Amino acid sequence: MSTKEKKEKILPYRLLDSGNLKKLEQVGPYRLVRPALNAFWGPTLDSSEWESADAVFTRDNSGGGKWDFRKRLPESWLVEYAGFTLKMKPTNFGHLGFFAEQYRNWERFRTGNYKNGLNLFGYSGIGSMAMAAGGAKVCHLDAARGMNEWGQENVQLNPHVPNVIRWITDDVKKFVNREVRRGSLYDLIALDPPSFGRGSSGQVWKIETDLPRLLECCRELRDPERPFNLVLSCHSPGFSLEVFSRMVRDIFGSSCRIEGEEMTIPESTGKVLPAGISCWCILD
Repeated sequence: MSTKEKKEKILPYRLLDSGNLKKLEQVGPYRLVRPALNAFWGPTLDSSEWESADAVFTRDNSGGGKWDFRKRLPESWLVEYAGFTLKMKPTNFGHLGFFAEQYRNWERFRTGNYKNGLNLFGYSGIGSMAMAAGGAKVCHLDAARGMNEWGQENVQLNPHVPNVIRWITDDVKKFVNREVRRGSLYDLIALDPPSFGRGSSGQVWKIETDLPRLLECCRELRDPERPFNLVLSCHSPGFSLEVFSRMVRDIFGSSCRIEGEEMTIPESTGKVLPAGISCWCILD
């Protein structure tokens, strides 16, 4: 990041509006339109607000898509969100480097008095930073080396976050099995699994077949000497809060207390955009 960029005032991220399967976002100084495939309603703001977007991402049938840049944007820039300074970068998949709907989970990570946190499918590291900011030693895992490097850049932008995060690039199934064999123990485990993905060496991940076994491994990683929290968040079709609750109780037992909610992003309109589910398994 250039010296000039660091000295400029860093503006916040805000969700302005949603509708017609899209969302209008103010991402620092730039206004973007991206897909919101459950926004079946009409927009609240006037069409002129949407037409002023600096860039629009349109998804195609292959799962990818393309950006239409209506003005020249930098390769990356900084925003403030949920108490962190974050690097934004429009990717070929339409992502920016964070999932705004996770903000309530991040706050619980920050305030939960955890000792050892494991963040699986950790993406660009904001959840891991929240764990570290709350005092936990953190193991962050993502199959993409580039995402881990992005996460390390985010940490450098946030001097209040302790340097206690271990960054691992590996296949999630292989790594967690090794952690079980090593006898590693955690009192906080976070999972945000995709519907489908590939590990660092091309290993295939399918949520419907691989998630139950992964949760069984997480059970083996529970620190029995401390209260234990596992949070499972998801955007995959067919997985509801009730589905997750039954899966988690089946593996962790009936004494597992479930706290769940639909993740949402507040809009400037006073409404919210639903964006997935979050299920907490709590064992005291």
